[in-house]
Amino acid sequence: MAATKIQAFWNHPAGPKTIHFWAPTFKWGITIANILDSSKPPEELSYPQQAAIAGSGLVWAKYSTVITPKNWTLLSVSIGMAATAGYQLARKIRHDFSANKSSDELLREQ
Repeated sequence: MAATKIQAFWNHPAGPKTIHFWAPTFKWGITIANILDSSKPPEELSYPQQAAIAGSGLVWAKYSTVITPKNWTLLSVSIGMAATAGYQLARKIRHDFSANKSSDELLREQ
């Protein structure tokens, strides 16, 4: 029984013999790198980079549900990319907003 499941996985249209398997697998590297960047100070994050990752994640999440074969691995990694980029963008925006608020208060005191 296990052999037939492995064979079915191996021969699946989105299995390891196809790009439909390997492309999403390697895209997990972007998501993992973004998770590791959570320890970076927010001022080192890039708006364009995080926006591109979030946008790419959202576009590919939609695409993965309309292609044949449906690629659930691509959907999961794309949602992961969009989520981690959204988190990083929120960190950057929160930091920049609080930094601007602090500088405005300092200017008013002078």
